[in-house]
Amino acid sequence: MKQVVASVEEVVTVLKLLGDKTRLTIMALLDNNDCCVCELVEIFQMSQPAISQHLRKLKDAGLVKETRKAQWIFYSMNKEHEMYSLIKDILAHIPDQQERLKELEKKGTKISCE
Repeated sequence: MKQVVASVEEVVTVLKLLGDKTRLTIMALLDNNDCCVCELVEIFQMSQPAISQHLRKLKDAGLVKETRKAQWIFYSMNKEHEMYSLIKDILAHIPDQQERLKELEKKGTKISCE
């Protein structure tokens, strides 16, 4: 992965976004999975509008992408973003969040938005 030198403002924007616990955790989840808002609502036990607001901020900054499948929108990390290497470095310092998705599956509450 090539290292990109970004402006201080760009780095500050990303750090501010990831300074929020929910957004940081969302990014960790989206690093290896595409997720629908309904899955994130279940994981975080937050309202759909609150989760959508976090996703909107991440999307507006270009950190996440959305893919429409029928009436559902799935979110994934934008691995082409120039700050992806910085985000990966930050995520390396927090616990793996994949267990949260596995918990949904075990409880039978993993949403299938197909």
